[in-house]
Formats: sequence, structure tokens, C-alpha cells
Amino acid sequence: MKVLVTGNAGFIGFHTTKYLLERGDDVIGFDELNSYYDVKLKKARLLELEKIAVKCNETFGSNYSFIKANLADLNSVDKCFHEHQIDYVINLAAQAGVRYSIENPHVYIQSNVVGFTNLLEACRHNHVKHLTYASTSSVYGANTDLPFSERKGVDHPLQMYAATKRSNELLAHSYSNLYDLPTSGLRFFTVYGPWGRPDMALFLFTENILKSKPIKIFNFGNHTRDFTYVDDIVRGVVSVNDMPASPNLIWDSNNPDPSSSKAPFRLLNIGNNNPVKLLDYISAIESALGIEAIKEFLPIQPGDVPDTFADVSQLEEVVGYKPTISVKEGVKAFVEWYRTYYKK
Repeated sequence: MKVLVTGNAGFIGFHTTKYLLERGDDVIGFDELNSYYDVKLKKARLLELEKIAVKCNETFGSNYSFIKANLADLNSVDKCFHEHQIDYVINLAAQAGVRYSIENPHVYIQSNVVGFTNLLEACRHNHVKHLTYASTSSVYGANTDLPFSERKGVDHPLQMYAATKRSNELLAHSYSNLYDLPTSGLRFFTVYGPWGRPDMALFLFTENILKSKPIKIFNFGNHTRDFTYVDDIVRGVVSVNDMPASPNLIWDSNNPDPSSSKAPFRLLNIGNNNPVKLLDYISAIESALGIEAIKEFLPIQPGDVPDTFADVSQLEEVVGYKPTISVKEGVKAFVEWYRTYYKK
């Protein structure tokens, strides 16, 4: 199959592209390489993908090409679909970051709403078999009933980032309904691992601990998070993509299930299903580094969700998903990558 992976210079996009190539798929990568975080890291991921692609072409005959462009640019999106016969789309391009969305809301509208709309239009006009896209656990917002279930309403986002990702879910449903376009939205829960984002806690904690600088621990360390290793995420993403969404034949409009529809539409949580206390996560980092952190305890930040916990029973039912990597294993793998990449 030929798969378009948007945001493939990003953390999850890089790993997803790698996985697809290594199983023999043709992949078109699409990314604007914006400067939200270190562009050198994004370029290093692309360089790694080029090396992997050469080996995969020799072994499996899989092909890889990369397009540097912005999803919010309709002409670039149309050109991509015109030049390539795309079977499946995995949309991992987005302006990420909770804090940044409070400071720069307009960027999120362009990237996460305008860009996603352009992609939906391209998918429906070019008869794409399935659109799988990244949503986020942040859509659960003010919800406190744990574990978070896709069958419960999520209309109280706590910041702009979550609001734009929720809008993606609503837009996808409208296209599934109007144009019979199969769409699957995946709500990611705190993804971490090698080649991760420098703005994420694991990266920041590791960097500061190695520099003997204090690490900032918000909510006085009382957060719990469903930390999910990137390999588990990618297996889930690709497995869902391989099984296009179909209508729920028993969907009841008098008692509507928010996670499905009479249209070929679905929403699925993808997480570790095993929340970990933030302080235990930090202990895993300290253990992997062999260094004790200097801790600075601070109040909760605006827009933060205190706890996350993914109910993944629907994903397990659909594709047999079961996470396999523990936090201890995953953090160790990240630290090993970090020290190799940054020579520390």
C-alpha cells in the first residue's frame, strides 16, 4: 500500500514511517519542519529515515519520498495528492504543546484546523481508503471519571490545543457522514521514547538532571499519567490504519455513543492503561541515569489535566491492542538514546 504520513519529521511520525517502511509499504512523508522545537533534531530524524529507506528498498522494495510543505497550504496538499496515488493517510502533523497554545492560539487554528480541513478535502476528492489521525487525551479536559472512556462526552477542553484536536474529531465525523470517508481518531496518552520531543517532561528532566539543574515538578508531584512508549503507540496506529472504520450498525440516535456513528467513523484511546505517579516516573529516570534529581515543586499550571488513565478496551477489541513496554524499560531506552545522540 502507499501511505501518506503527515508530520513524519516529528516524534511519532518518524517512528510510524520507520515501521511502515520496515514492513514493506511505500511511504510519502509530509512535514513543514517548523521551528517549534529544534529543527536539527527533525532533520536528523529525516536523515535516519533516508538510511532506513535505502535498506528497506533493497530488502522489501518499499519506496520513500519526502515533501517539505505545510498542510495549511492547500496548493501543496493538492499537489501531493495529484502526484501520488495515495491509498491511506496517517495524519500526525499538528502544532503540539499545551503551554504554547495558551501563548499562540492562532498558530493552532492554522495548523490543526485549517491544515486538517485541507487534508479531509484531499482525502474525499481522491478516494482515500482510510484516514487515521492523531487526537489527544487532552480532549478529556475537565472530565475526572477515570479511566477515560471514548463513550463519554468530551466538550469541556481546558486549553486551545485540546479544543483544536476535538474540532478535528467533529470535522472527521462530518466528512465520514457526508462523503462515506472512513476516519479513525486516536487519542494519544503521554507518548515518550527515543527521538522524543525536547519540550516533553522526559527530555527536560533528563537534560536538567545531567546538568545538575533543578527539575520543575508541577502540581507538587501529584500528577498521574498514562505514560505510553512510542513503539506501543505505533503498533496501535498502524493496526488501526490497516482496518478502516465502518458504520456502527447498532448505533442509537436516541442514546448516541460519542465514539462511533452510523457513518464510518470511530474514536479510540491509545495508552498504556496503567497510570504512573509523576514522582515514580522521575525515579525511573534517576535510576536510568544513576543520578538523583534536584527537585523544585511548583503549583499546577493553567490548562493542565491532573490525571490521565486510558480505557483501551475498545482498541483491544478492534485490533487486539495490548501495550508491552513498562515505564522502567521505556525510560531506560530513552536515556540510552539521549546519551548516544547528544554524546553525554
